[in-house]
Amino acid sequence: MERRTFISAIVAGGMGIALAGCAQPARISAEALRTAAPTGSPVPTSVSSSPSPSPLATTPAATPLPVAPAVTKVPLPAGVITGLPTSEQLLAWTVDDGSDSEVIRLYSEFARTTGTRLTFFLNGSYPGWFEHAELLRPLVASGQVQLGNHTWSHADLTSLSDAGIIGELQRNHDFIVSAFGIDPRPYYRPPYGYRDQRTDAAAASIGYTSPIMWYGSLADSGLRTDQEILDLAQQWFLPAHIVIGHLNYLPVTRVFPQLQQLITDRALTTVTLNDIFGT
Repeated sequence: MERRTFISAIVAGGMGIALAGCAQPARISAEALRTAAPTGSPVPTSVSSSPSPSPLATTPAATPLPVAPAVTKVPLPAGVITGLPTSEQLLAWTVDDGSDSEVIRLYSEFARTTGTRLTFFLNGSYPGWFEHAELLRPLVASGQVQLGNHTWSHADLTSLSDAGIIGELQRNHDFIVSAFGIDPRPYYRPPYGYRDQRTDAAAASIGYTSPIMWYGSLADSGLRTDQEILDLAQQWFLPAHIVIGHLNYLPVTRVFPQLQQLITDRALTTVTLNDIFGT
């Protein structure tokens, strides 16, 4: 879609803040508008002279391995992807950045306990990805959580030379491969939604041929209230939408139950990009 056409559609439809993605620097591009516990109880040191019977040991129920949803895969289209080309009740919930380590942990626990399928576009420069790599690895290995490249340091690719673009993506790529044992290509998300033909070509030169944008946002790259996030989810958690959220602030983690209930009420199935696109 032509840039001016899409922006006109945004204005006419009142989409505004709902398409906000990553927190934006002073320059706001048309492309950006487009895609607008405790470790345990203390061990007692005293010993009773007459030991009490030990309670029967219980084995916690194993968390079932997630099963990929039975969806019809479609060929991976060339170029920029803003939505899912499907008529099925599928939602791609994607989550970016990772500046708050605790939010990374809570999102990961949410995925593990609910089976929600998520795509994380991470910046490896944030320490939370290393700190919680052990928690994430089984989810990534099973395919329930997919990892995509969001550059190493959340750089505006349009401000970099071709070599700088490649360096940002390659450094993050190397981190993902080393920490999680998977190759995230061909999917990447340009920070702030800033991209053009030159940045696309530089990314494609190292295998990142699919820039992933979005069609709906929780607008939580900055601090939002719980209710603001819920209102935006009501607006954008719909079939065939790619929705962007962020791993930067805690409010979204407080409304996970409501977000999960919304998905259930609308009979939506969460999918990763790998679930839907044949590569």
